[in-house]
This record gives sequence, C-alpha cells and structure tokens, in this order.
Amino acid sequence: MTDNAASAYEPRLVTETGVDARIAEIVEPVLASIDMRLVRVRLSGQNGLTLQIMAERTDGTMTVEDCEAASRALSPVLDVEDPVEKAYHLEISSPGIDRPLVRKSDFERWQGHLARCDASVLINGRKRFRGFIRDVSDTGFIVERDQPVYGEENRAEIPFSALAEAKLVLTDELIRESLRADKAARDAANDDDTGKDPSQDEDLA
Repeated sequence: MTDNAASAYEPRLVTETGVDARIAEIVEPVLASIDMRLVRVRLSGQNGLTLQIMAERTDGTMTVEDCEAASRALSPVLDVEDPVEKAYHLEISSPGIDRPLVRKSDFERWQGHLARCDASVLINGRKRFRGFIRDVSDTGFIVERDQPVYGEENRAEIPFSALAEAKLVLTDELIRESLRADKAARDAANDDDTGKDPSQDEDLA
C-alpha cells in the first residue's frame, strides 16, 4: 500500500456524534472511492439548514474542482440515504489554512505550529490549551504555550484518547508553509499529468 493509500484509511481521532456521525458513515466511503478523505461533518442552522462536509485529497490539497467532484459523488448517495429529515443546503469545503486537526498525521505534518486544543478531561487542571505542537507520538502530543503564564505549567501532554477538538491558529509562518506545501503538491500533480521524466528529454536542436 502506498503512503497516500495508507493515509486515506487512517482513522480520525476527532469524530462526530448524533446525526453528524450517521452522515459521516455515509460519506466517508464515497470520498475514499474518489481518492479523498473526510475531515469533518457539521450540520448547522446557517442559511436555514446547511450540511457542511469538509474533505481533502490524501496529499492535503483540495481545489474548487475537487469540491465539485465530491459534491457530484455525494449528492445522489445522500439523496438515497436521506439522513437529514428537513431540506438542507449541501456545502463541500476544503479544510482551509487554519484547519482542524483530526488525524495523527495532521499533528505530525503541522508539528511546531500554533494550535488551539480542547480535551475531554481535565489535564493539568484545564481542558483548553493554546500553544505549539511538540513531540508527537503514537499516543499523544505536547502543547507548549506560546504565552506562558507565571505559576502554571507551560507544557501539557494531551493523549489522543482525550482529544475533543484541535485546530491550527492562523499565523504568518503557517500561511507561508501552507503556500509552499500547496505549490509542491501542484508541481507533483503536474509532473504526474505529463507522465514524462525530464531527465529523458532529448536535445533535438
């Protein structure tokens, strides 16, 4: 199995409950069939009733065309399964730069960047943390506060099993890194499209 294929099947650490969980069960295999993976499902009262499905390709990219392809694949399945009793607006979106972190590979990928994290249990006397992602392991990660508070621990170890929610904080460094990663992914996609090894070019002059 390739790295991309393995990442496509990587389970999420942060999952939904209730109706959102039922929708996630429906859409996840459909997205996998078109080489995408689910990031988050959220049914909200925005614009009447909006079903937001956040997804991405296994390389972390998600173009407007990808969103349209996901919508075409998901709409008929959702119409048949009908998990939402009322009429709703379907919105397919990319995770964005200040993205949710829902898989272990997300924490590995964005290690060193600033994030907000919520725990499901008290850790060092609190549930909410803001700081830099450090020391990602198989079982958890460290949050190192970007704004230390006198008399309080500056580092907290958060087990993945206690993670309720996590999201990157928008910073200049994050924007620069995201732009670099997006360019690298697009360049790789263009190389794949050509199917040509530049080293094999012949001088026809």
